[in-house]
Amino acid sequence: MSIFDAVILGIVEGLTEFLPISSTGHLILVSTLLGIPQSSFNKTFEIVIQLGAILSVVFLYFNRIKNNIELWKKITAAFIPTGIIGFVLYKIIKQYLFNPYIVAVSLVVGGILIIIIEKIMSSKDAVIEKMENVSYKKSVFIGIMQSLAVIPGTSRSAATIIGGLFAGMDRKTAVEFSFLLAIPTMFAATGYDLFKSGVHLDASQWHLIAIGFIVSFLSAIVAVKSFIAFISRFSLISFGVYRVIIGLLFLFLVLKVNI
Repeated sequence: MSIFDAVILGIVEGLTEFLPISSTGHLILVSTLLGIPQSSFNKTFEIVIQLGAILSVVFLYFNRIKNNIELWKKITAAFIPTGIIGFVLYKIIKQYLFNPYIVAVSLVVGGILIIIIEKIMSSKDAVIEKMENVSYKKSVFIGIMQSLAVIPGTSRSAATIIGGLFAGMDRKTAVEFSFLLAIPTMFAATGYDLFKSGVHLDASQWHLIAIGFIVSFLSAIVAVKSFIAFISRFSLISFGVYRVIIGLLFLFLVLKVNI
């Protein structure tokens, strides 16, 4: 991996972690395009730069979450289903699901579902305009929705935002709940992933880790702020269309799937 690769992957991770387009899927697709092999170091690199993106949410929402015990209880309730499913299915997920074909198909299917669900939800009024007002039952429901994202390309963000909309949240509240739910989810996933895979880095590799981490952190700040501004005015349909287009292009032009 070169410095250029580290910068590109850091940007991709930061920009896509909180958008409903699948950061894991995009990292796999971009790595394939750049010809970066899925070596032990590259897998570790992709895991670590996720922390950079997650820390951007901690940075941006620190004052709101530092003493909000009730909100953290609901975030924890939402995290539990994903934590259990991720722990139980870890080997299956890593061994069988992390490949560009599954990612491309998941992007397309997920994009179509986003478009359909947005059409359905557009006619319904939101009843929850603050994250603190969501019930524990609905928090768990959002967590169950999030667990669908163990399939690469599905998008943790898309699953949780859609879950929030079904739970009666307005778009901004659903998006912010998704941001905060990412904190325990991604810290747990990253920590467990590093523990299971083991970290063996040469001194010469640490600068690539640092570059990817910093770039991911900075680009995620831009993405979070921009997404909040966007979702306050527009629906998720454009993201659904993007997913379908990028998934099909990758299937037919890069993976050369015949129909």
